[in-house]
Amino acid sequence: MLHVLRVFVGDVGAGGNPLGVFLDGGEVPEGERQGVAADLGFSETVFVEDPGQGRLRIFTPKEELPFAGHPLVGTAWLLASEGFDVSALRPPAGEVPVRVEGDITFISGRPEWAPPFEHVELNSPAEVEMLAGPPEGHDLAGVWAWEDEEAGYVRARVFPVRLGIDEDEATGAHAVRLAARLGRTIVIRQGEGSLIFADPRPDGTVEIGGRTELVEVREH
Repeated sequence: MLHVLRVFVGDVGAGGNPLGVFLDGGEVPEGERQGVAADLGFSETVFVEDPGQGRLRIFTPKEELPFAGHPLVGTAWLLASEGFDVSALRPPAGEVPVRVEGDITFISGRPEWAPPFEHVELNSPAEVEMLAGPPEGHDLAGVWAWEDEEAGYVRARVFPVRLGIDEDEATGAHAVRLAARLGRTIVIRQGEGSLIFADPRPDGTVEIGGRTELVEVREH
């Protein structure tokens, strides 16, 4: 059974990055998971191996990731909605604490767990929005500008071409790295209208969060 979610949904239901989650992912043979993720075509697909313990694996269309933001936020939300009381998720990178505040699901991760995104700062949100693709020579880039620096609002687009994704609608792992780099709490507006909340913590982790919605449940 495949649950299809949208993660980091913005105001009035805008944006949100599609995500596929197999809650019975342990039943999908390891050797077939990469092919399944490629066939589905989501930026990431999650195979939950043990829902009660939060053990899971994450695949892009091209490779497995030890840590990723929107898959972990979305899976945490889905497990809670399915009645699993999970205080932490356990992807290959390590233990990822989970908490819920209102309709926002938060997870915490370490910047070094995330892919090594290059950070390209532009002068204005309009310049970010005008891009036709990643800056030349960059195949794993987060391009951003301040919308309101004092308030901590950022406009971003992320191009993880190296991972098999031309452009990502909402990228939690990039948010982890950017918030750590800036050393302050930020709210990121990414893609067509997704919203990501990111907050660096004293222990070196960064907490990210957002809203998740269920799109459909498919037999697969």
